[in-house]
Amino acid sequence: MSRLHAPRLGGAVAVAGAVLLAGCTQEQQNQIKRDIQNWTGTDGVLEVYAGHQVVKRFLRIDKLSTALGTSDGGTPRSYRYGYGVLDENLNGQVDEGEKRVYFEVGDFNAYVFFENPR
Repeated sequence: MSRLHAPRLGGAVAVAGAVLLAGCTQEQQNQIKRDIQNWTGTDGVLEVYAGHQVVKRFLRIDKLSTALGTSDGGTPRSYRYGYGVLDENLNGQVDEGEKRVYFEVGDFNAYVFFENPR
């Protein structure tokens, strides 16, 4: 394929994708978007609150997953988990010495997960 045809092919794929999405319900579109994010990853931030104050922050999170049981048929558990860099000084950036860690947050924790705006 020549370089002249490559942009046309990309445009055709984008149009076909838009047509397919238009035929889906809103919930199906949301699920497709979540599946794409799970595959590509997200530069997510998770902030855990105690009252109105941030007490823990994790950066560079690819995804936040819901734990599933193994002996009870895959019933969702009451916590979410993931991997991210612990922002020890809560300055919103990864500093030297801050490491990637595993974390869990329960349903009873006040937390916010969002895509990093920076």
